[in-house]
Amino acid sequence: GVSGTLTIREVTGYILIAMNVFSTLPLRNLRVIRGTQFYEEKYALFVLLNYNPNTTHALRQLGLNHLTEILAGGVYIEKNEQLCHVDTVEWRDIMRDPRLEPVVGDNGRACAPCHESCGGHCWGPGPEDCQQLTKTICAPQCNGRCFGRAPNECCHEECAGGCTGPLQTHCFACRHFNDSGACVPLCPQPLIYNKLTFQLEPNPDTKYQYGSVCVRSCPHNFVVDQSSCVRACPSNKMEVEKNGMKMCEPCAGLCPKGVGMCGAKGGQRMDGMDGEGGVECAALDPEKLNVFRHSEEITGGDGPHIPTPSLPLTPPAPNSRGFSLLIMKNDNVTSLGLRSLREVSAGRVYITENRRLCYLHTVQWAALSRRRSDLDIRNNKPRGKCQQEGKVCDPLCSADGCWGPGPAQCLSCRHYSRRGVCVESCSFTQGETREFAEGTECFECHPECERVEGGITCNGSGADTCTRCAHYRDGPHCVERCPEGILGERGPIYKYPDSSQECRPCHENCTRGCVGLNPVSPLPRRAPTVIAVLVVGGLFLFCSCVLLSLLYWRGKKIQKKRAMRRYLERGESLEPLDPSEKANKVLARIFKETELKRLKVLGSGVFGTVHKGIWIPDGDSIKIPVSIKVIQDWSGHLDHAYIVRLLGICPGPQLQLVTQLLPLGSLLDYVRKNRGSISPQLLLNWCVQVAKGMYYLEEHRMVHRNLAARNVLLKSPSQAQVADFGIADLLYPDDKKYFYNEVKTPIKWMALESIHFGKYTHQSDVWSYGVTLWEMMTFGAEPYAGIRLPEVPDLLEKGERLPQPHICTIDVYMVMVKCWMIDENIRPTFKELANEFTRMARDPPRYLVIKSVGLGSSVAPLSHHPSGAPAPLPQWVMAQLDANPPLCSPTEPQPAEPSSWIHPHEPAWPRQPTGTWRGREEKEKGLGLGRAKGLGCIAFHCIAVDFISVQFILFHCIGVGLRGGRDWGAYGVLPTAVNGGPASLSFLQGLD
Repeated sequence: GVSGTLTIREVTGYILIAMNVFSTLPLRNLRVIRGTQFYEEKYALFVLLNYNPNTTHALRQLGLNHLTEILAGGVYIEKNEQLCHVDTVEWRDIMRDPRLEPVVGDNGRACAPCHESCGGHCWGPGPEDCQQLTKTICAPQCNGRCFGRAPNECCHEECAGGCTGPLQTHCFACRHFNDSGACVPLCPQPLIYNKLTFQLEPNPDTKYQYGSVCVRSCPHNFVVDQSSCVRACPSNKMEVEKNGMKMCEPCAGLCPKGVGMCGAKGGQRMDGMDGEGGVECAALDPEKLNVFRHSEEITGGDGPHIPTPSLPLTPPAPNSRGFSLLIMKNDNVTSLGLRSLREVSAGRVYITENRRLCYLHTVQWAALSRRRSDLDIRNNKPRGKCQQEGKVCDPLCSADGCWGPGPAQCLSCRHYSRRGVCVESCSFTQGETREFAEGTECFECHPECERVEGGITCNGSGADTCTRCAHYRDGPHCVERCPEGILGERGPIYKYPDSSQECRPCHENCTRGCVGLNPVSPLPRRAPTVIAVLVVGGLFLFCSCVLLSLLYWRGKKIQKKRAMRRYLERGESLEPLDPSEKANKVLARIFKETELKRLKVLGSGVFGTVHKGIWIPDGDSIKIPVSIKVIQDWSGHLDHAYIVRLLGICPGPQLQLVTQLLPLGSLLDYVRKNRGSISPQLLLNWCVQVAKGMYYLEEHRMVHRNLAARNVLLKSPSQAQVADFGIADLLYPDDKKYFYNEVKTPIKWMALESIHFGKYTHQSDVWSYGVTLWEMMTFGAEPYAGIRLPEVPDLLEKGERLPQPHICTIDVYMVMVKCWMIDENIRPTFKELANEFTRMARDPPRYLVIKSVGLGSSVAPLSHHPSGAPAPLPQWVMAQLDANPPLCSPTEPQPAEPSSWIHPHEPAWPRQPTGTWRGREEKEKGLGLGRAKGLGCIAFHCIAVDFISVQFILFHCIGVGLRGGRDWGAYGVLPTAVNGGPASLSFLQGLD
């Protein structure tokens, strides 16, 4: 019973072998298991319990000598007491997925060894049972299978299971599709791209995907869906016939619905069933089976258990293309009723043991099924008993048989048929409705054909096949009326009926139709006087309406101007709406909400929306166009621990904003007054809180525009809150100018793009945040002190920035510098700033040192060990100093020329505020000497640590003093050349 499996070369899903006792598997030619479905969700080969404990019969060898690849899934072979040589198979060579581990164990133990020629890997003891390795022996250059160990003996990437050569035609099996012996990733598609016409064109070499094979045409019981052969069209498509091929096309409207049956889990749909299994369904109401009356095709199988005398598939069901048509052991079915069934494309027809079923003996089943071997019809009601009971075909049926009683159940008719019912003759010469015949089918004549008593009315379906016309004849066609104004080649066509009811064309001079062929008077003329009176009266009425409309419009316009002058030009204010407001009269009017009506939106922004509207004063009907600005109540919805909440707005002579009262005042005043008692922890906490408050505003799309230490208030010494956010937008939304006046515009806190272009974004607030940090770290110092406001933008463009506060390490100062980058996209976000200062706040002394170090206010603090001792120089620096003694003595250092400094260009040295620094570079070793006021001669080494942007380079300098022996280390920022000029060592300025 398993001899048919000997020719199997591929398995699409999985192989399950359990509780069998044959000695070897009948799959000697199997090469590939594709594993499109798994057993137990992970195994493509599952072998378990293949032995009989009471006998010696058992599975002894797998015999899968040609199996070389499992494309997906794992291997499970256990508890087969007499199964040998499963542990000698190199399963990792067969399984494609290297992550899967084969489960092999508890199988036969007393097994013969592999033949000596097999190298320890075999399916059995003989030399013919050696395992063919195609993966683990491959050279590293091969990305799949191979047919040898050399780098040039790799299989094609489309091969599966190995190969005999490097080409795609040398594969044992294909990973995807086999196109006439060549393994390809896709079959030739129906449409190909023409590179000359830039269009998709039909591919003359089209092939369709049928399983893993490319075929030129699908099997007869399949349909084409795009480029694949499928058993049935999907739910959004329907089957159509095109060029002699069944294809799936999208439905033009609603798709024909499929009808399911009982037995399917969770519903009424059943796509198919086994020919031997059957389906147990509960008894159904016969009336509910009428849904089958419009079925045109069955793609699964029919296996009814129906308590009704006949099956209701009466209208067209031309194809049954599933596993089988199965009707068995049903004592209620007397006829099948499949009157339009024309073909069973595939599957068996199994009709048996239906004791009351007649008429099926008359059906020519061989003409319906493609293979006679698929028919199994037996043990139903005998033909003789059916004839005795009169259950025979109607006399109007042909010898092809019938599906049931009556002329509507005939497979074909003896004479004629009308709408599926066999008749003796068509209504050619008599009857209310006259007909004609096409073959043996009767069809009605066209409605414009006149019924002819005793004769033929028509000989076809068109209006040109009538013997006589019911109304008029226009050429060969019968029409309801003659053409009037139908557009032709030379203009509109007009025709008139003559005495014989034939349509004749009017004279060519007739342009509005005619009643005859006379060209002098095409249509009856109307009285000229009547026409003239109508024309003149119409013009007078039209002019009168226009004049009255103009007068009415002018009066309304004058009335509107007077009302607008009355309301808009008088200087005194209206009475207040409430008597309690009499003492608070203002020049601005107070409107009732009912007086204003908003129309379309003119524009909107963060703080409000402007509407076009009308003002309708109380007691007046005049409508005055106005602009209505609605200020959104965004401020009342902002609530955060680090922002000052706006409680409300009070209108009056001046707009008053009501906020929380914070008695400690601004952060600027606090740091100035409490300079000696502020710890590094407190400063870094304030940095975090201000950054988090600004990030909250950013999340709510609020731009501060005026962030500074004076606008940060203290709720308590440990909690800072951002204040005055968005006030400039709220009060002056249309002011796009700035003034070089500290009272009007905070130039020293503004980003360059805000100064030059009036552009305010969250990144411009980041610039202001950096200046606010500088104010905090200098305990309230004024930024850019002594510099006039008009000079600040030029100073910033040249690369100058605020100096490094003396309490800040380079880490904190670099955060400030990044906030002052020219390119706003490089500046950090408030979220990043909050995270950075949160990290610093965990170890404050590492980043802030609040004590004087004697090097001036703009130099970074010295680097020290946690113990407090000066940080020693690295060994490589000391070695360089030993090998290169100083070029200057402690008493009189020899400064080098500026041209030999670090930058390759001639430096343009800026002003030296308090001291000078010069040095020289040894090109090979990078050491130099310098002199600083108060330090004497020192040796130093500068290393480029980081490129902050195209404008700044971060340098780390370390050195040792030759006078006093003090070690020191510092960071600095070296600006690159600005506008093509040389750079300046701004980080070395101000040394004292």
